[in-house]
Amino acid sequence: MADIVWLTLRLAGVTTLILLVLSTPLAWWLARSRGWKAEVAGAVVALPLVLPPTVLGFYLLIALGPNSPLMAPLQALGVRTLAFTFEGLVIGSVIYSLPFAVQPLRNAFQAVGEDNLDAAAMLGASGWQTFFRIALPLSVPGYVVAAILTFAHTIGEFGVVLMIGGGIPGTTNVLSIEIYKAVETLEWGRAHAMAALLAVFGFAVVLTLLRLERRVSAPLLNER
Repeated sequence: MADIVWLTLRLAGVTTLILLVLSTPLAWWLARSRGWKAEVAGAVVALPLVLPPTVLGFYLLIALGPNSPLMAPLQALGVRTLAFTFEGLVIGSVIYSLPFAVQPLRNAFQAVGEDNLDAAAMLGASGWQTFFRIALPLSVPGYVVAAILTFAHTIGEFGVVLMIGGGIPGTTNVLSIEIYKAVETLEWGRAHAMAALLAVFGFAVVLTLLRLERRVSAPLLNER
């Protein structure tokens, strides 16, 4: 049980760190851009929200499989496939949880306001200085929300990880897959224990987000 929990936490942690890095420039561009290109990019980012996980998992399974053209460069290095590997799970989790990282950051960057950015520019700050000294500090709550949502969403993944991971013990067998296996083998007590653990975790995540939202909103309400 401990190794399954550790594997699940490891997957969620790695996915969260990768997404916070990758989502920052993407969310910044989406927050600052207008026009059809930004709309199309935003729709692509949000696609995992409406696609059935099995559909996304199916195409990822093909893309990461040994016959995929995408695997050709890695096959030259001795990597035949990323399907049914931990690395493959990370790739799938990053894609599946992308909107849960990008959208909070996009909202946070939009909330910074043009006045603050224009003031920094008038004082001679470069684009990089404006981002790191103004936008980034003001967007910390967005990063906290993005990290919590991404971590929690990865913990609860099932369809995608089942399709591209297969539930291999010690490699891709995370908590959600283990619950499914326990139900299949009629191990109700084991399934109850793991399901209750995830239910408590989910409640804690929702409560934390609500309290965070209240703390962030309180100063704004007091200013009015």
